[in-house]
Amino acid sequence: MFLFQKSMQWLFPLSSSMQNSMNVSVIVPTLNEAALIQPCLQHLRDRAAKAEIIVADGGSSDGTSELAMPLCDRVVHAKQGRGAQLNAGAHAARGEILWFLHVDVTVPMACLNEIGRIMGNPGVAGGFFRPRLPRSLPIYRLTDGFAHYAGILLGMRCGDHGIFCRRSVFIEVGGFPEVPLMEDVEFFRRLRRRGPVRHSRKRIVVSPRRYEAIGRARLTFAYGLIATLYLFGASSSMLIGIYQRMCCLKE
Repeated sequence: MFLFQKSMQWLFPLSSSMQNSMNVSVIVPTLNEAALIQPCLQHLRDRAAKAEIIVADGGSSDGTSELAMPLCDRVVHAKQGRGAQLNAGAHAARGEILWFLHVDVTVPMACLNEIGRIMGNPGVAGGFFRPRLPRSLPIYRLTDGFAHYAGILLGMRCGDHGIFCRRSVFIEVGGFPEVPLMEDVEFFRRLRRRGPVRHSRKRIVVSPRRYEAIGRARLTFAYGLIATLYLFGASSSMLIGIYQRMCCLKE
């Protein structure tokens, strides 16, 4: 019985000190992110010092992998596509908790303690943080609110929420679908079928770079439209077409 209790304490930490030692692997997918990768990894080293950090690169041609190597535990090379890259990173990870992060986010202080608090309940399948765009413009506050409350209503979350889960659940649900779009949303829906997925009140700050490049109102509307059509069963080709027309820079 004593050994069983010690085992359970290691897997499901209950105290603050146990939460600090929780076995977490952070997986960051990249593609030509030379300008951001080193600040991202240094930030993670500062705020998630005890986590394993894995960069899953999708074939960058700008030196992203080489820049990442000194600041992460491992660089994994995968075929291009966020789902495939995240799966490759998860396969290489050693942690019992897998935390999937975008390269352009700022994680909260004591983030590993917060993950430990949420995952300390053995019945919980996973969790996520509520995102926040960093500027006080009304359109960004609208986007923040829409993303959160629409997510509650529709039962969906995206990759910029910093989704995390148990390795065992990740394996059970088959990882991320390797599709061109909405792989994060589908993965989140699979998680919810395996058990409760809790959200933290702490916020992840998301870079507004795409909103500034594409157009704030345009991108907010496009994301909402794509999510709604996805839930109503629209075809992948339709969603990809909308994404390419509304969410991508024209060369």
